Amino acid sequence: MAILIRSFFFMPMLLFLLTISDLFVPIHGLGFGINYGQIANNLPLPSQVAVLIKSMNVTRIKLYDADPNVLVAFSQSNMEFVIGLGNEYLQNMTNPSKAQTWIQQHVQPYLSQTKITCITVGNEVFNSNDTQLMLNLLPAMQNVHDALVNLGLDQQVSVTTAHSFNIISNSYPPSSGAFRQDLVQYIQPLLDFHAQISTPFLINAYPFFAYKDNPNEVSLNYVLFQPNQGSVDPNTNLHYDNMLYAQIDAVYAAIKAMGHSDIQVRISETGWPSGGDPEEVGATPQNAALYNGNLLKRIEQKQGTPANPSVPIDIYVFALFNENLKPGPASERNYGLYYPNGVPVYNIGLKGYLPQMPMAAKSNNLLVNFLACMIPCLIIALELSR
Repeated sequence: MAILIRSFFFMPMLLFLLTISDLFVPIHGLGFGINYGQIANNLPLPSQVAVLIKSMNVTRIKLYDADPNVLVAFSQSNMEFVIGLGNEYLQNMTNPSKAQTWIQQHVQPYLSQTKITCITVGNEVFNSNDTQLMLNLLPAMQNVHDALVNLGLDQQVSVTTAHSFNIISNSYPPSSGAFRQDLVQYIQPLLDFHAQISTPFLINAYPFFAYKDNPNEVSLNYVLFQPNQGSVDPNTNLHYDNMLYAQIDAVYAAIKAMGHSDIQVRISETGWPSGGDPEEVGATPQNAALYNGNLLKRIEQKQGTPANPSVPIDIYVFALFNENLKPGPASERNYGLYYPNGVPVYNIGLKGYLPQMPMAAKSNNLLVNFLACMIPCLIIALELSR
């Protein structure tokens, strides 16, 4: 009888311990990254977001700044971070000493605890129509890289920038991809620098825009990775069954036309809005779920594009949360996979969990509740076993 009673009380404890031990199993991340934007006034604390992203099994995060609260919240998490240096800093970064000071203040203090692997210097600079900003981009990137070299961090942290797909003047067929002629004077030396330091060329690509602008001409199935006839590039005879892959190969072709075949293209942003203004055709939860869900399946299969089949696509999905303060059309505020309260906007199989309190407090409460429950049980079990 005593043995049965001991088993009755100890088995739940064993099962509980086995359950919480899952928290310490190494996470094998999915093959995509997530953009963590914060242009909102209703987002959860970074400590809560750290739990959510870990529970999604995502191990790569892209920020648009170097928010110390986020970097500290993810310390010792083994997450790989891309941090951003905003366009407003580019003028300062053309001064080598200011670039080094920025690295010493915003990167170096966190590297021992948080895995920062890349800095994006500026974002969609060539969309700005600001000639001075465009002229500042390359010197800023060079100075940030030189600062990393001076501090012995260049093997740990790389330097690049992210571009809008609008820098491409021609994308069909993909093999005829070309950069806008007015940008060639800026892009050529930028590509030379990428090749010199072996860093990727980042593009923000959104097939949603192509469909929204021409819904009668662009196939919805083609942009959503759904079954369709696709298209054939007449120059290469390669078949494309989705627009995103065609866009990626168009960028590769544009880079090759500038004399480089030694630079990898990565997608720093792509996604689909779950809502928009009345004229934003296709911005629905159903289409967003199809786009992102089908994209994640392709990533999981480690697919390459038709022109680069041996190079798996490397993508950061936009975005983690709906951001209620983003300017522009309604779609801009509806790209999130999650609402700020941690509820998925639609179901694509990601099992995220957002705690309702900071991680440390939750862990402490969990331990207290566990002990409060189990200690009386253990006392009773010992008394009955005598």
